[in-house]
Amino acid sequence: MTVALMWEAKAAPGRGAELLAWARAQPLEPAPHRRETLTAPGDRVLVMTWWDAPYDAGLPELAEPAGELVARAVHRWRFETAD
Repeated sequence: MTVALMWEAKAAPGRGAELLAWARAQPLEPAPHRRETLTAPGDRVLVMTWWDAPYDAGLPELAEPAGELVARAVHRWRFETAD
């Protein structure tokens, strides 16, 4: 089964590039099958990871960045392949 984890954060004003760099630098051990980092207007950063694991598996996730780097708490979602 494939599980996708989504991690989304909104940067504090003027800190979008710093949040993006922070997210890209965060290691995940073990490494996911696939990892993508995306951005959106409003200095939002989204990291998606794909894992070959059951839906409820304990998987490594990105942490909360330092409070001054983000405008609000990180949002997280977990999905599984619908096939």
